Amino acid sequence: MTVAIIDYGSGNLRSAAKSFERAVAEAGLDMTVNVTNRPEDLAAASHIVLPGVGAFADCRNGLAAVAGMDEALERQVIAGGKPFLGICVGMQLMATTGHEHGRHAGFGWIPGDVVALEPDDPALKVPHMGWNDLHRHSRGGTVAHPVLEGIDQGAHVYFVHSYQLVCRDPGHVLATVDYGGPVTAVVGRDNLVGTQFHPEKSQRAGLRLIRNFLGWRP
Repeated sequence: MTVAIIDYGSGNLRSAAKSFERAVAEAGLDMTVNVTNRPEDLAAASHIVLPGVGAFADCRNGLAAVAGMDEALERQVIAGGKPFLGICVGMQLMATTGHEHGRHAGFGWIPGDVVALEPDDPALKVPHMGWNDLHRHSRGGTVAHPVLEGIDQGAHVYFVHSYQLVCRDPGHVLATVDYGGPVTAVVGRDNLVGTQFHPEKSQRAGLRLIRNFLGWRP
C-alpha cells in the first residue's frame, strides 16, 4: 500500500512526510509514503493526503497548475472512494467556496464556506496560532469518526490559520475547538476527512490521527 502526499508547491511536505513515515513504522504497516506531483501516482495509492499552507486562492491555483491533478483527485477520491485527508488549507479546499481575498471555488466535496475567523473575545488574536483543546463530537455515544478513535477529549492540537470552514450540514463537523466561539477542527463524510489543525505538528494526538487514517478502510 502507498499513501500519496500531494506536492503542489504549498505545504509542510518534509514535516508531513516524516510524520507519516513515523506513523507507518510505529504501526508496523507495510506501506510506502510517496510525496508526489504526478497525477498518475494517485491511481497506485491506497490513501491520498492534500496538505496546504497559505491563502485559499493561492493553494487552489497552485493545485490547478499541476496538469491533470484536479481530474486525478476527482477520479480517485470521489469516483474511486479512496481515503482522503485534507490538512489545513487542504481541508478548506474541500469546501464549496473560499472567501479569502475574494470569492473562489473549492472542490465542493464538503458543502460550506471558508470564512474569516471572528472571535467574540477581542483579546484573541487572528491568526489563531498555537495549541488548542480538541472537542471530539460523538454519535450515539461513540466517537464520530474512526480517525478520532483513541484521541482523548481535550487533546492538544496545533493550529495556524485565519479562516475556518463553516459547514452547511452540521453532521459533517466531527470536532471543534473553542477560540472565541466554536471553530471547525475536523470535518468528514464518506471517504473524506479533513483537519484544520496540523497533525504533523500535533505530537501524540496528531500521530494517532495519522495512524488511524492509514488504517482506515471506509
